[in-house]
This record gives sequence, C-alpha cells and structure tokens, in this order.
Amino acid sequence: MPPFSYEMHEMAHLALVPARAVSDAARTWIESPINPLSYTAAGRNLVASAKIFERLTRRYEKPAFDLATTVVGGKIIPIVERAAWERPFCKLLHFEKQFDASASVPRQKLLIVAPLSGHHATLLRGTVEAFLPFYDVYITDWADARTVPLSTGRFDLDDYIDYLIAICETLSKEHEGEIVHTIGVCQPAVPLIAAIALMEARDSPHVPASMTLMGGPIDTRRSPTKVNLLAQERGSAWFAQNCICGVPFGYPGAGRDVYPGFLQLTGFMAMNIDRHITANFEFFDHLVSGDGDSARKHREFYDEYMAVMDLPAEFYLQTVDTVFVKHALPEGKMKHRGAPVDLAAIRRVGLLTVEGENDDISGIGQTLAAQELCRSIPQSMKANYLQNKVGHFGVFNGSRFRNEIVPRIREFHATI
Repeated sequence: MPPFSYEMHEMAHLALVPARAVSDAARTWIESPINPLSYTAAGRNLVASAKIFERLTRRYEKPAFDLATTVVGGKIIPIVERAAWERPFCKLLHFEKQFDASASVPRQKLLIVAPLSGHHATLLRGTVEAFLPFYDVYITDWADARTVPLSTGRFDLDDYIDYLIAICETLSKEHEGEIVHTIGVCQPAVPLIAAIALMEARDSPHVPASMTLMGGPIDTRRSPTKVNLLAQERGSAWFAQNCICGVPFGYPGAGRDVYPGFLQLTGFMAMNIDRHITANFEFFDHLVSGDGDSARKHREFYDEYMAVMDLPAEFYLQTVDTVFVKHALPEGKMKHRGAPVDLAAIRRVGLLTVEGENDDISGIGQTLAAQELCRSIPQSMKANYLQNKVGHFGVFNGSRFRNEIVPRIREFHATI
C-alpha cells in the first residue's frame, strides 16, 4: 500500500474549505472600492496574499479548449467542437470548420494524439490552434479515470493501442481519399508507432500517410533524464506499491485503482520547484503592482498546469514497465496482446521526429531512435528536427513551436 491514500488527499482539501471561505470574504471586503484600505499598499498586499492562498488550495477543474474561430486565407472561420468517435476512456474531438458553400475545404486531416500522463488534452490547446488554419484537426481527449465507473472494465497500454488503431481506421473509412497525418506528443509516441506497426504488419489499407513523434520516449536509455533514471532505479514493483491507490466514494469511478493526477503533478513540480516558487513570487508582485497582463498570463498557464487527471493503474504500470524499465520497444521485445510489435514492418508511413534541445522529460536522442528502428521506411520519407532553446513544453507550444516547428511539419507533409 502507498504511504498515503486518496481519502487523505480529499480530507486535506476539505479541511481547508473554512480557511478559503474566510480568506475570500476578507479579500472581497478589502478590495471593495468603498474601502479606503483598497487604495493602500498594505491593502494590495493583503488582497494579493488572499489570491495566492486561494490558488494554492483550490481544485482546478478540466479547462475547455475554447477555440471558437480560426483564420484561413485571411478569413475568420467559425469552429464547432464535436465528438467524432467515443469509447469509455476517450473521445475523439473534431474541430470542425464552418466553411461557406463556395469555400475550398482542406483535404488533409491531422490526428493529434494527446498524452495520457496526468494533464488533460487541453494542455495541447496551442498545438491545435497552430494547425487549425492548415488541417482538418482531431485530438484524443482521454477520460479522467476517476470519472469512469469500475463496471466499465480496465484500460491498459494494449487498450490504448487498440483505440489508436480504431481511430485511424475510422478516419480513413469515413473520409476515403483524404490524407490523414498523425502526431504523437510525448507519451503517445510509443503507442502510436506501435499501433502503426501493427497495422502495417496486417497490411491494413487504413494506415496514415505520416507520423510525427514529438519529444517521445522511444528509447529512454539515450540521454536519460531524472524521470528515466527514477524509473530505472526504482523498478516496476516500487511504483505498484507506492503510487497506486483506489478512487474514493463520491466519484463515478469509486473503487478503481489509479495513479492519481495530484501525485503526478507533485512530481512534475518537484523537478523544477525553484521555477514554480519564483513564478508565484512574481505573480504576487504583479498583483500588487497592478500588472494585469502578466498576472493574466500566470493564471492562464497555471489554470492549465494545475488541472490534472487520474490514470488507470494498469495503463500506468504497464507503460512504466514497458517503456521506462524494460525498454521493450527499442529492444525488439514489445508485444501487443501476445503479438510482437515489429517496427521494421512500417514501410508506407512517413516518419518525422522532433526534439527539444533543453527537454528535461525526453532527452535528446530518445525520439530520434525511431529513425533507426523503422528501417523499412524509405530514407526519402524520414526526417528529424532538433529545435534549439526549447524545453519539453516548447516542443509543442509557444512561439518557437508556431514559427519554426509547425512550418517544418507542414513541409514534411508536403513531401509525403
């Protein structure tokens, strides 16, 4: 059993409710325009302190994509977000452009496979937004395991791969003749390339035209990061004993074993704790000084970063064991429901690998390893790109992603 329980986490959160209520009431009174204290430095400091306390102790809900429009050919085009495919642990969201009858509709579809690693798919909002002007965009929206009833059954890495195969087949069948490209961001690099290898081994007519793997752990023995070294040092059994607990009553998924999102968030923040502490001090200063733009950017980032989801225990443990402990894929020993995953079977799908120079989650060379493993893909259908001066998040979000990585992905697609 882990040295904590989900119930303890819930009790700690509930225990702070009275303090949050008092803090919110005090903040409302102090910052009221009719209160002279609101115009003083002391008042602004008290209000900023109350806001920091509220943000540090609140529960962050799943954000919305909130992508209402995009610009195509200089025209503003409305977007309608709808579920194009759905199973218990995933929805396939389609950002459907509302073109008028005379418009030329893009014929290239882009499937973005979001990571199932603790954050919601909305962490890739910027990724979706950057591609919307050029592609018909879809994204996997994985379910929070605590919201999926136990009666639905289990979900592991094999199921994840099955979902990706089914999605690729659905997009291909429903839009016959249209080109489908895929992108796996971080964790999905392994299941995406495995799904395509299995489809190729079956000579499926529904394989996508290309796969772009971005900051993914194809071979974590290369340039190992703190995350990789921890998994290697602890081993699979340690994670099973110390990181898994049951969802408490009060949630639809009560009784399901999960790797809690709050535990994953704790690990992420611990890796860069100085940066997060500094960010909150700067946020405090922005609030006191009235720098609304800087404070808004801080809120937007942390509203997304702090919103986490639980992972099914069987998926998490199988991923740790397969990818980070046994290195099954680069060793040629990965299996899917007993069948070998042979990357040499991939021959018709273009491969682009993208890495970040300062990536502290997937080190340089880990994603590039796919180029060597996929030896049957013609060299003319392969490319690698290393983006300077970006960390893990910058591989799929931010100005360098929009201005430098996206154009290279589009150029690669044009060659397929």
